[in-house]
Amino acid sequence: MHASEREDPIAAIASLAEPIRRGLYRYVARQQRDVGRDEAARALGISRALAAFHLDKLVRQGLLETSYRRLTRRRGPGAGRPAKLYHCSSRQLDVTLPPRRYELAGRMLARALTAAASPATRRALTRAARAAGRSLGAEARRRADRADRAGRAAGADRLLANTLAMLEECGYAPARGNGVVRLRNCPFDALANDCRPLVCGMNLTLLRGALAAAGARGVRAELRPEPGSCCVILKTTRHSTR
Repeated sequence: MHASEREDPIAAIASLAEPIRRGLYRYVARQQRDVGRDEAARALGISRALAAFHLDKLVRQGLLETSYRRLTRRRGPGAGRPAKLYHCSSRQLDVTLPPRRYELAGRMLARALTAAASPATRRALTRAARAAGRSLGAEARRRADRADRAGRAAGADRLLANTLAMLEECGYAPARGNGVVRLRNCPFDALANDCRPLVCGMNLTLLRGALAAAGARGVRAELRPEPGSCCVILKTTRHSTR
């Protein structure tokens, strides 16, 4: 095999089959900051040396990237070496067997819709996005209803929790806190980079449709573009999110 580890997406994905390595990757991916070896080791309850081994393996596979920074304010002689820190790489892995190029098709369709720029095509996209969102939200509501039949209350918190679980499965990586749910990953990132107004509008409509169908009352989707995150945030009228 002539491709290096870093060039082989199958090898990179296969490396996550190791449970500790997968856990470390997931932990780093959930953080929106650099993570040191000591922190990662504590999070998984493993030794620092074992954490370092697996973190560096993830770097070699191109799944993580590194930086160096002192974690204390000490400077000058005796301050010690800067710590090695880890964060998720921007590398995107898509593996389909046999090979498929859905992203390429999506880019062409998005560019065509942007070029057409007619009210009719925008309305058609809005309808399609709303329908897709309602389908996702309906599934979240069905899960809440099943939980209710199992004896667990399907109140507002459970409806929101099921909706966020559905968004997690879709790749949004939701993070709750202080009345806001931030979506740390954009599942449509490649398309948004090419056709941002079109794709972000589609995304907002999809999420609003999902919230409505899920019955997640007191939660609204708003456009709030931030680098490295989805363009939409979810705001709650109550502050019980954790």
